[in-house]
Amino acid sequence: MSKSPTKGIIYITAGASFTRLALASAESAKQHSPNIRVHLFSDQPDVQSPWIDGLSLIENPHVRSKVDYIHQTPFDYTLFLDADTRIISDIHSLFDVLKRFDLAIAHAQKRNHFPTQQKWTEDIPYAFPQMNSGVLLFRKNEKSIQLLKDWQQAYHNNGFWKDQVTLRELIWKSDLRISILPPEFNIRFAKYLDVWTEKEAAPQILHYAKFKEDFNASYQEAKGKIQTRRQHWQAKWIKLKWIWQELKSLV
Repeated sequence: MSKSPTKGIIYITAGASFTRLALASAESAKQHSPNIRVHLFSDQPDVQSPWIDGLSLIENPHVRSKVDYIHQTPFDYTLFLDADTRIISDIHSLFDVLKRFDLAIAHAQKRNHFPTQQKWTEDIPYAFPQMNSGVLLFRKNEKSIQLLKDWQQAYHNNGFWKDQVTLRELIWKSDLRISILPPEFNIRFAKYLDVWTEKEAAPQILHYAKFKEDFNASYQEAKGKIQTRRQHWQAKWIKLKWIWQELKSLV
């Protein structure tokens, strides 16, 4: 009998503030998926938290240290998350995507924006936009790990601030089996919680830059919006059921 693949979340942080953010994200993951494994790569040697299961010390930290350590994941199936994320649903089934695909990632949401359209070595159609590297699901196989190592080298050999410029072209040229995650797995802006109906999307992962400023207040605001939305649709459903019962009584 073949062994089941190990599954887990990794964070890669440089600096005390980003490490605290990652621990808050890990807490949200454990709250919604209690059995999920979490591994932290950090330059902070004395991290102690009930929300992580493993810790690796990183060397030569910088703002994009993820490109240096993401391919060192201890898991067979890995979900990499930026520190400014929050899990708001059980994400265990997300890993099932890797039974069929090598890598899963969502499109960058600011697609019509110069930094998101920067060219590396060749022109790529607008219809194949940058991917947001802050939520990245991948299998530990030869092709995936090689792409991640190529990404590390490309980032360091070029002067782009955004690591997504080179990642886009590497994915474009690769023959990996790629799955595009729907936006509810990488919600970059709170406005989506205001416009999505319950039938349109079920929010899974928040990824807000403003978590870096006040992660607790922003998280509570998002949770409040989700709760309000649920209450709104529950009230509508109750009303519809009442109308249906009234109509049946007239027959």
